[in-house]
Amino acid sequence: MEIAERFINYTKFDTQSAEDSETVPSTLKQLTFAKYLKEELEREGLKDVEMDEMGYIYATLPANTKKKIPTIGFISHYDTALDASGANVKARIVENYDGNDIQLNPNMISSPKMFPELLAHKGEDIIVTDGTTLLGADDKAGIAEIVQAMCFLRDHPEIEHGDIRVGFNPDEEIGLGARHFNVEKFGCEWGYTIDGGDLGELEYENFNGAAAKVLIHGVSVHTGYAKGKMINAGRLACEFNNMIPETDIPETTEAYQGFYHLTGIEGRCEEAKLNYIIRDHDREKFEARKRFMEECAKQMNAKYGKGTVELKLSDQYYNMKEKIDPNMHVIDLVLKAMEQSGVAPKVQPIRGGTDGAQLSFKGLPCPNIFAGGVNFHGPHEFVSIQVMEKAMQVIINICRLTAEFND
Repeated sequence: MEIAERFINYTKFDTQSAEDSETVPSTLKQLTFAKYLKEELEREGLKDVEMDEMGYIYATLPANTKKKIPTIGFISHYDTALDASGANVKARIVENYDGNDIQLNPNMISSPKMFPELLAHKGEDIIVTDGTTLLGADDKAGIAEIVQAMCFLRDHPEIEHGDIRVGFNPDEEIGLGARHFNVEKFGCEWGYTIDGGDLGELEYENFNGAAAKVLIHGVSVHTGYAKGKMINAGRLACEFNNMIPETDIPETTEAYQGFYHLTGIEGRCEEAKLNYIIRDHDREKFEARKRFMEECAKQMNAKYGKGTVELKLSDQYYNMKEKIDPNMHVIDLVLKAMEQSGVAPKVQPIRGGTDGAQLSFKGLPCPNIFAGGVNFHGPHEFVSIQVMEKAMQVIINICRLTAEFND
C-alpha cells in the first residue's frame, strides 16, 4: 500500500475527540479506528501488537540484528480536532499543484493569497478536503508515515535496526493523549512524536502550560434598591479581565513570548466564571504569571470583600527542553537523518503543548518531528504526498542511524 492510499483510508474514520467527556477515550468512535489500526499492524507483520481498554496501541518491529542497539519509539495520535467536523471526510489528490486557487467546492476555494503556504508545494501532489470538514492530517499523516516506514524496514532487511516500538493514542487534541500512555510498557530509551507541521519542522521546546479558573460571587439585589448592596459578578468579571495586560495576550505575542488567554466567560449578577490558559516558555516567567493571577484575585477581594473571587490554578504541562537538553543525542540523530533525507531542518519552539512534552516528563525524552499537514483544524487543511514521503524517510534514517549510535 502506498502512503497516500494508507492516509486517505485513515481519513474515512471519524475520530474526533470531545472535551466534555469523562470517558477514556473521550469518544467511542475513536475505538472503532483503533481496532482497525491494531488489525492493520498485525496484518503488516508487526509483533507484540496490543490495544488496551482505553484505546492505546503498542507494537514492535523486532530488531534484525544481534547488535546491542537502543530501543526507540515513534508516536502519533489518531483523534482529530474539535474545531471542524471530522465526519464523512472526502479527501482528494490535486496532482502537480500549479500554484493557483483550489476549488474545494462550489462555495469555497483555498487560495494562496489567503494561504501562502500552498506556494511552497507548487509542483507537488497535495491532498485536500471538499471544504466541509477538516482533513485529519493532524495526526493521521503521522500514523501513515510511521506505519509505512515500518513496512519499508520490514521489506529491506539490509537496513540494520534495533527493536522499534510504535504507539498510537487517543485524545491528544483535548490535552489528554499522554496521560494514560504507558511509558514503562513502551520500553524505549527515547522516542519521537510525528505530529509537527510542514517539511523540516523539529520542535523540542514548548510552552509551560497552566489553566486558571476564576469564580466570582456576586450579590443580586433589585436594581431599584441596589445602591450599596449589589455586587454584579458579571461586571466584576469584565473588571478582572481588564487587569490582564493587552501586551500579554495571544493576539499581541509571538515566538517565545508568553500570554494569558481567556478561553471562556459567562456571568450574571449573582455569579460569573472566567477560564484562562497561561503559557510561557521560561519556567520562572511562567511561575510569575501564575503569581500575577493570584495578585489579581487578591486585589479584587480587597476591593469587594474576602471570598468574592475564587481562583483555581492547575499546571497542565512543562517545557520539554528541560528533559531534552541532557539528551541532545536525540536531536542530533534527527538533524543527521533530515540531512541524509534532503530535508532542511526548521528548529522552532512550539507555541503550545505536545504529547511529547508530557512524555518527556514521564521519563521518555520525546521531541516532535514534522508530519506534513498545513492549516490544521479546518476545511483548508492539506498535506503534500511528497512531504509525507520525506517524513517516512526521516523515520527510516533515524532507525538506521540509531543502529550506529554505539559504534
